[in-house]
Amino acid sequence: MTQPGQFDFSQQRRTFRLELLRSIPQGVVETAATTFAVFVAIRVFNLPPWMKGSIIASGSVGLLLSLFVVQLIRRIGCSVNSVAASLWVLSSTGFITAALSPENPTLYFVGTCFAFVCMASGAPLMAQIYRKHYADEKRGHLFSLSAMVRACVVALAGWTVGLWIERQGFTPLFLTYAGGTLGMAACVMAMAPVRLRLSNRIRWFDAFNHVGQNRAFAKLLVVWMLLGLGNLTSWALFVEFIGNPVYGFGFDADRTGFITSTIPMLAFIVTVVPWGLIFDRMPFYRVRAVVNLFFMTGTLIYFLGGSVFALCLGIALHGIARSGGNILWTLWTTRFADEERVGEYQSVHSFLTGVRGVIAPMIAFTVIQYLGPKSVAMMSASLVLISTLVILPEIISEFRNAPKEA
Repeated sequence: MTQPGQFDFSQQRRTFRLELLRSIPQGVVETAATTFAVFVAIRVFNLPPWMKGSIIASGSVGLLLSLFVVQLIRRIGCSVNSVAASLWVLSSTGFITAALSPENPTLYFVGTCFAFVCMASGAPLMAQIYRKHYADEKRGHLFSLSAMVRACVVALAGWTVGLWIERQGFTPLFLTYAGGTLGMAACVMAMAPVRLRLSNRIRWFDAFNHVGQNRAFAKLLVVWMLLGLGNLTSWALFVEFIGNPVYGFGFDADRTGFITSTIPMLAFIVTVVPWGLIFDRMPFYRVRAVVNLFFMTGTLIYFLGGSVFALCLGIALHGIARSGGNILWTLWTTRFADEERVGEYQSVHSFLTGVRGVIAPMIAFTVIQYLGPKSVAMMSASLVLISTLVILPEIISEFRNAPKEA
């Protein structure tokens, strides 16, 4: 029996096993966001730029809403698990709606956007579960292992789904996505419930008080905003750049899925566990700077290389960065907040991620339409570079304070 104040390693093992299981359906569903929802919008329905941008941005709307989800949990007293599961069940209804609209672009648009909003609204709640059930010294490593399983599924699905969608259409695929979100919900409900301290009234923006109270947190939010705008602007156009014949490639679903899903996920698989170990052992700001370098390099090569080899190399480097960035995005608040406040810190972070995620696709489709893909790449890389320079004093401080070896 676990004594008060003693960490419960049995719950850590149980949570980790269930998280590995949850990673399988999550990996399948992620191919919708990374590739195939936009591919269907381009090649099946030929949706206008604002609709394609809105599909990409809809997940960010969900992150915006996560701020209010955390406050609602504090008021009504239910578990974090049950709210995340409920949101993923709602997400399945959106995928079903999209699946049943093979000749109705408006219904497809609405269903897909609703699915992504609900799915993303529940995702940040997992940080609170990790903070509660994973030990500090193992959190990055355990998260990276489940992320590797998820990436393996994404890589496999990115290749096979491209073949499937060419032959069977998108309806069976989107019904599979609906089943995947239900599987995610079942797994999180099987984990030990995590509850937040009750609040007598809802203060929707109360979590933003931490910005003024924690200077490091506030500065990092600025860094994430610059970095996120840069990354999301280029990310929004990965599929558009090679799937739309206007930009010189015009690849089919099979090839598009292989490049934008399989290749980066293979790079993710190879590097995510090392990144998890690095996160646990290396000072935070140094890890952030190294990940940023991979993001910048991958983006520039992908958009400026002008060949299939450059596309593959650029997206692979981006996949390496994505594996480290995924760990940082999910776990960085556990370094800056106490256990009770991780959910609130993460909700502020997710809200601002949602803000830039809504803005970035609109900027991306506007810039590429009028200035071309090279301008998008340069703008994206510049913002990532600026975000790195902002934390340069902290990086220097980490090197100066590093323990000297005897």
